[in-house]
Amino acid sequence: MAENKYLKPIAHRFLSPELWRFTRRSVPRGVALGLFAGFIIPVGQVFVAAFLALPARANVPLAALLTFVTNPFTFPFWAWVANRVGAFILKIDTAAIGGAAQAEMASGRWTWFVAMFEGAGVTVLVTVFGFIVLSIVTSAIGYVLSGMIWRVMVGRRRSRRLKLLTVRMEQQLKHAEARTETKASEA
Repeated sequence: MAENKYLKPIAHRFLSPELWRFTRRSVPRGVALGLFAGFIIPVGQVFVAAFLALPARANVPLAALLTFVTNPFTFPFWAWVANRVGAFILKIDTAAIGGAAQAEMASGRWTWFVAMFEGAGVTVLVTVFGFIVLSIVTSAIGYVLSGMIWRVMVGRRRSRRLKLLTVRMEQQLKHAEARTETKASEA
């Protein structure tokens, strides 16, 4: 990667060891960025997540891996979920859009946005909004959950080490007492 002519200007950043280690700070950041990029961007999610991981000092492998939550096999399900979430939040009936929302759309400020989805109708707009909401909510939940899971895993590992250390210390004390008794009985 360091020798690639396109990546050479930023290769030193990508090759930084802190981006590839699993630490208590980089793991939740990587999870959040991966989920965010997975839901918000339809193509090139892995690259976007990896590049977002640079300034955020997030774990690059996790960020790239979690973008695969939305893949060609799961996309229909997530599109349906995004549509339901968008419809729930916006409270828009797909059969009729009217009133203030119609006036706002007709004002011309949203022309560029409407032009992107002109043939698809309101359903696509609701689904896009649902994906935006899903990207924000899942990344926040992923950040919190991965932080909690990390804390539980480290706590278990520490308690196991402490128990092992206690057992070793007790064995050493018994061994030392036995040696002391043996020396006392010899004298």
